[in-house]
Amino acid sequence: MVGTPRSNSSRDPLDGLDPEQRAAASAPRGPVCVLAGAGTGKTRTITQRIAYLVRQGHVAASQVLAVTFTARAAGELRSRLRQLGVDGAQARTFHAAALRQLRYFWPRVVGDAQWELIDGNKLRLVAHAAHKVGLPTETETLRDLAGEIEWAKACLVGADEYPGVARSRRREPGQPVERVAEVYRTYEAVKNDRRLLDFDDLLLHTTGALEEHREVAEEFRDRYRCFVVDEYQDITPAQQRLLDAWLGGRDDVTVVGDVNQTIYSFGGASPRPLLDFTRRYPGAEVVRLERDYRSTPQIVELANQVISAARGRPSGARLRLIGQRPEGPRPTFAEYDDEPTEAAAVARHVHDLVASGVPAREIAVLFRVNAQSEAYEAALADAGIPYQIRGGERFFARQEVRQAMSALRAAVSQAPEPDDLAATVQRVLAPLGLSATQPSGGAARERWSGLHALHELARELSATAQTPTLAQYVTELDQRAAAQHPPAVEGVTLASLHAAKGLEWDAVFVVGLAEGTVPIQYATTDEAVEEERRLFYVGVTRARQRLSLTWSLSRHPGGRPHRRRSRFLHGLAPEPSPAARAHRQSRKRSAAHCRRCGRAVESTLEIKIGRCVDCPSDLDEDLLERLRQWRSERAKELNVPAFVVFTDSTLVAIAEQRPADTRALVSISGIGASKLERFGEDVLAVVNDDDGRG
Repeated sequence: MVGTPRSNSSRDPLDGLDPEQRAAASAPRGPVCVLAGAGTGKTRTITQRIAYLVRQGHVAASQVLAVTFTARAAGELRSRLRQLGVDGAQARTFHAAALRQLRYFWPRVVGDAQWELIDGNKLRLVAHAAHKVGLPTETETLRDLAGEIEWAKACLVGADEYPGVARSRRREPGQPVERVAEVYRTYEAVKNDRRLLDFDDLLLHTTGALEEHREVAEEFRDRYRCFVVDEYQDITPAQQRLLDAWLGGRDDVTVVGDVNQTIYSFGGASPRPLLDFTRRYPGAEVVRLERDYRSTPQIVELANQVISAARGRPSGARLRLIGQRPEGPRPTFAEYDDEPTEAAAVARHVHDLVASGVPAREIAVLFRVNAQSEAYEAALADAGIPYQIRGGERFFARQEVRQAMSALRAAVSQAPEPDDLAATVQRVLAPLGLSATQPSGGAARERWSGLHALHELARELSATAQTPTLAQYVTELDQRAAAQHPPAVEGVTLASLHAAKGLEWDAVFVVGLAEGTVPIQYATTDEAVEEERRLFYVGVTRARQRLSLTWSLSRHPGGRPHRRRSRFLHGLAPEPSPAARAHRQSRKRSAAHCRRCGRAVESTLEIKIGRCVDCPSDLDEDLLERLRQWRSERAKELNVPAFVVFTDSTLVAIAEQRPADTRALVSISGIGASKLERFGEDVLAVVNDDDGRG
């Protein structure tokens, strides 16, 4: 099995690689295509390749430019290159590399003051353009228009060409394509008048500078002579044109990709350049990586089944993973009546995993659309399980993390060198709340988890770098913050399938696998459905040891079970599902009834408040207001949305039923054992607060 690379500049950079990885890493300079399946060690392979080329004297580290598609992936490349002792090689996203080059060459190419980059107000500019051409300016419409403009620019399609191309590619922008073209044209005019650049302009203007200014191209090509492109299956025409301009007819390029993981075609990405690489470079070295070091053989086999059902797979996509890990449990399948029941069941399984010793940070819940997150946030909060929503910028924006980074910067000048880095970081963070054990209480635990993640990163750096210093550690933190590449936080990860790309966990729950969600309902063409299948494949291949696949038959409790499980599960999930039938029969036997008229209640709200919506309400408005105020304060303490503490309907139920003790409180739907333990005393105190009554 491939191990973790050690930091030692004198060791052979090919140590520990399997035969295929070694062939890719040691291939001679020139065009190299690495077809790398999920979990096959592609990131390690390409960083070892860069290290090999530098150590062998084929290229200087400063002449290497490695590009990828996310700031997190670029940060990971830089981190691994540092561990290998390769300093000076550039690893950036396409846009970050283009921005750096454009700023450098701007005085020679344009001559006047540099234009500002649009930062956070792009929709405002699109709204201005939409208003000028008479289109609606609601947020959803503006997002659709902005998305179409981004797609067109990524595909090198101008405003005049857009209507014809959009029709031929069956785009559905939500507005007539001629009107979208007018917005596109107006947006570009307004943006240029205001001397602004958007992110797509970075690629286009940098490409133009290299194509139209010979001295600029010559200086750049003398500076960079070796190129590596990660996730090449997701390259857009604009990015490919920039890569061509960088190369300038040279062929010293290594591309790495997996057609089975092409999931961004809606944004203009295409696997065609990867598939056509050997046609463009007939003498290219092609290496296939199929040994999967991430997942158990059981998960690998399921992943192979998922992707083998894809239609029209080109030969370059026919990678069949070969599991290299020890045997593990078989993936599980489960069907539920409704989404809240599904979420609650997943939360129970997560609780059991954590209780058995699986770290919460090694568990993920993956879904197709972000709107599905809310049910799982509430279920995990009910179970008292910490979670994080995928998004690196949130970690570095947390108050305790900002305070910690300030304290660490201040400590750099005072820290003795050399010193035990992990011990130094622990001393600095202890006054801020870092203790040896995790504290109780939501707010304290949330704060501790952020500080603990920073300390764990220091321990990791101590284990991989030679005599690391506090200054190096602070630099690492700054680079991670800029790259939105947070350290692992002790909490279950909630993420969309798209956001999960490039990540992995010990246990993964892929949820909401019903028709209309996976594949998504607007996937109406064969090509769109196949992309949805690849997205499902990406989710499956994120799991190392445990994989659970779930779906529900209705959105709301008591709703009509009109959903069908995803077509992608046909031939995978066992038929039929007796456990699910027994569960539904049990639910029917224990149907809730109105506490006023005795009739059965079915809707979520009726079950929550314990009565029919038509029956008279005995809501205590003053109590409801006090409960809302308490919830707001508690949510701020825990740094979570208010609904995670209690939903509005739960507060209404409490204000109507005025529970006098814990037994009455726990009888209210939505208040389980974990909620009772965390909030029960506080809620009963608010309910029984005579001084607060009118």
